[in-house]
Amino acid sequence: MAVVHEAVGGIELEPAEKREIWQFAQHELPYLWSQRTSYFILGSYRDPYIRRLRAVQNELTKQLGAYPFIMGDLLELPTERLNTFDIMFSLLATYSDYIVGVFEKEGGGEAPELGEIDDPPYFDKSYVFPRDYAWVTDANLTSKHHVTQAALEIAFTDELKQDEVHSKIDALVDRAQESGIDVTEKEVWDVIDDRAVEGDEPAKYSWVHLNKFRKF
Repeated sequence: MAVVHEAVGGIELEPAEKREIWQFAQHELPYLWSQRTSYFILGSYRDPYIRRLRAVQNELTKQLGAYPFIMGDLLELPTERLNTFDIMFSLLATYSDYIVGVFEKEGGGEAPELGEIDDPPYFDKSYVFPRDYAWVTDANLTSKHHVTQAALEIAFTDELKQDEVHSKIDALVDRAQESGIDVTEKEVWDVIDDRAVEGDEPAKYSWVHLNKFRKF
């Protein structure tokens, strides 16, 4: 109840609301108190993003035998007066072993979720996976994946002319190869061409998002 009172900001709960919250806790929290490792998965429930949440959920179940869950699948509190999200999120985040954020775009419900987990008490057990995010410095060009992410950002920048795009990507690949990364221009361009055909532009994030990603 201390967690609940913190979530509702000091509002005095009515008896019916207390019963509903208690029923939610009795139904959902025992899974988090079991011996299975629990993973609270955050992200967008919209299509196609929900597919990646399901993929993460399936992999954690298959590989680790864990209990990975998405809040949207759980019993929802029927309270109309209180902020249901804050109560459910606080209880689930408090008692989960790990919090996993799958971030793929700038808008939507995942933005406030990111703001919830970047400070104590949740920060130490939270892990974030932004789509197409690359903090582009020489120190961070540590893998083929980072190089490809950075190249996608360059390729889909509208302000750049085609020859500028090619020049910047060539320079990026050269820097990566000089750093010992096993990547070729063909590999990078194959990914770019596939994404261009699908019309699948890189995810765009606000300045606030990027700073929080760097914090993690």
